[in-house]
Amino acid sequence: MRICSFLILLSFSQILVLGQSAQGEDEFERPPISYRASTPVNEVSHLQEQLDQGEISLKFDTDKGYLQSVLDALEIPVSSQILVYSKTSLQARRISPRTPRAIYFNDDVYLGYCHAGDKLEITVMDPKLGAVFYTLGQAEVEKPHLLRQTDDCLTCHSSSRTDGVPGLLARSLFVNATGFPIFSGGSQNVDHTTPLQKRWGGWYVTGKHGTQQHQGNLIIRAQRVPREVDNSQGQNVVDLSDRFKVDNYLTPHSDIVSLMVLEHQLIVHNRMVKASYTTQQALDYEITMNRALNEPENQRRESTTRRIQNAGDALIEALLLRDEAELAGPIEGTSGFAEEFVSRGPRDSKGRSLRDFDLKRRLFKYPCSFLIYSSAFNKLPNEMKDYLWQELWEILANNKKAEEYAYLTPEDRTAIIEILRETKANDLPECWGIQKTAKAK
Repeated sequence: MRICSFLILLSFSQILVLGQSAQGEDEFERPPISYRASTPVNEVSHLQEQLDQGEISLKFDTDKGYLQSVLDALEIPVSSQILVYSKTSLQARRISPRTPRAIYFNDDVYLGYCHAGDKLEITVMDPKLGAVFYTLGQAEVEKPHLLRQTDDCLTCHSSSRTDGVPGLLARSLFVNATGFPIFSGGSQNVDHTTPLQKRWGGWYVTGKHGTQQHQGNLIIRAQRVPREVDNSQGQNVVDLSDRFKVDNYLTPHSDIVSLMVLEHQLIVHNRMVKASYTTQQALDYEITMNRALNEPENQRRESTTRRIQNAGDALIEALLLRDEAELAGPIEGTSGFAEEFVSRGPRDSKGRSLRDFDLKRRLFKYPCSFLIYSSAFNKLPNEMKDYLWQELWEILANNKKAEEYAYLTPEDRTAIIEILRETKANDLPECWGIQKTAKAK
């Protein structure tokens, strides 16, 4: 079963990973990762266990199938809904500007839904395996089964665009009236470093953003993209009801703040997977080399340290939102996503949270990713976490790499340190000055 690109207009190239064997096998298919052969342990596999044991059931709706029930079970907020109308996923024939595809997400799980579609498409960030893909049929059955997908998924979901690991990607491109991408007009991979004016081609966008421009809500009604594109009617849109039947979806929104958070999450998630894979593979190779050279099995090799540091540095750049595109004015969503997102905390004794938004000159008030609390981060190999915490301390407290992180003001650095000291106290090393008996609030 082919489920190429369940998420985000996602169009990927062929698999390209760290290395391949003579038989063409991807490196992550061999130990220590063993992607296909390993049993996933994540939020979706746990849900299936609960279904199998009768601890939970899914309610079927004649209009939207299992959508609402699965969202509830996985604690994915409806307010996160964003809508894409590019024909680039498995159920492409069901997608168009009149019938966009809905995406919902939380910190760990992404869910794709097509109105009158055959299946729900779910991706979860597995702490060991990275992005793991599932489908759930949209026909009512006595025992719903979340089916893991592997073969065809990896053809699209593992490439140089995802750092060579099973991951996800958001793109912006021009789309015609039927939903087909106009590739001759170019495309843009999107994350928090992408200027707003290059984002959201092929997406609906609801929200206010002043004089700032973006490519959302735009349909090209010609065979080619004009030299000068007028998208004035696509800016500051708060009502989509004149563009498609909004009642076919759980909400009438495709929230601009939700879009921005999603784009931030994707780059961090992909780099977490890369950091995890790199560490596991480097340590496994180190053991092999030490044995071959008759040296102590736990002897640290310089190449191992270097590989861990390189992958860790890339992750830190994403966590601290380095090179984030600056906003030129206030951003305001329409679905209540921002308020719901912020309410999830955690907060320090001064009431501050890494989930607090700025939305005037940048995405977050305190530029350190909330995904530092995620299960994918918490379950990174210890060698990687040790490096990350030490390097974060050097950057935030001792101004290491001052030029690269010059955008972090003294106030930013102090606030991030103080928030993490209280909300991640039990995970921080001694260099952070934490008493190990302290409890996170």
